[in-house]
Amino acid sequence: MRPLKEIFHEADYPDLLVGLEVADDAAVYRINDEVAIIQTTDFFTPIVDDPYAYGAIAAANAMSDVYAMGGQVVLALNIAAFPADMDEAIIRAILRGGAEKVKEAGGVIAGGHTIDDEEPKYGLAVMGIVHPDRIATKGGARPGDVLLLTKPLGVGIITTAFKADAAEQAHVEAATRSMMQLNKYAAEAMQGGEFHAATDITGFSLLGHAYEMAEKSGARLRFRFDDLPFHPGAKEYAELLLFPGGANRNQAAYEQHVRFAPRLQYEMQLLLFTPETSGGLLIAMPPGEVEGFLARCAERGQKAWLVGDVVAGAGIEVL
Repeated sequence: MRPLKEIFHEADYPDLLVGLEVADDAAVYRINDEVAIIQTTDFFTPIVDDPYAYGAIAAANAMSDVYAMGGQVVLALNIAAFPADMDEAIIRAILRGGAEKVKEAGGVIAGGHTIDDEEPKYGLAVMGIVHPDRIATKGGARPGDVLLLTKPLGVGIITTAFKADAAEQAHVEAATRSMMQLNKYAAEAMQGGEFHAATDITGFSLLGHAYEMAEKSGARLRFRFDDLPFHPGAKEYAELLLFPGGANRNQAAYEQHVRFAPRLQYEMQLLLFTPETSGGLLIAMPPGEVEGFLARCAERGQKAWLVGDVVAGAGIEVL
């Protein structure tokens, strides 16, 4: 970000509401008093074998940052790289998976760009919209707030176990369905009431993204481990130490900011540092908003779990 700040000065762009000085899940640019544009992009290599599911997961993951900002998806462009000799049927399945997921979101894919590459890559550049007064950022959590999570944890360790031929098929299928699920419905439920902060849980893990929220909010986030939802199989694979390399990198980056209850074993601690793909939203809101939020989630078939609270202080605590 430093080279950008040297070229683009925040004071020169008063309508850039989120971006240079205030980094978050996506950039936000105000068009008028009623509409702001959310802009984001994401892509990655395959994490599942099925090409349709891969396309759908990559699209859901790319659109997630729009939902983390409280917005709705409007427009997307494909970002793709495929081997020159790749079966066209596989490419079509990947693109169809992404397209159908964008259609479910209420948006449209209006083109994109593809290059030749030895390793497949797919994702989206996404544009969304949000009211300028209803932007969800990482930096608004307040002491007294409660924390809610809208997807179970563990897809990162399950997909790693799958690559090692150590995962049960039922566990892989459940994790795949979760990664394909849009955060659209959680964002809609959030926008139906009062909220103070939000982010989505992806590559930096629950604790990495939670620390970003804590740091930007100037508060401490406390999680109750026993209330955290996990996908079936996640804890078992953790006990077998089937962690991806990203778990150790996240631990090295964030462990100095996290205090664990002594009862939590190393494997369970590292599980909370494990990267997620297309994870759920972590939302901070006043306690009085929880009942209404959960009701709106239920109306949309969206699950949510009350997992902790916000207190004065700094960093993360896991009880």
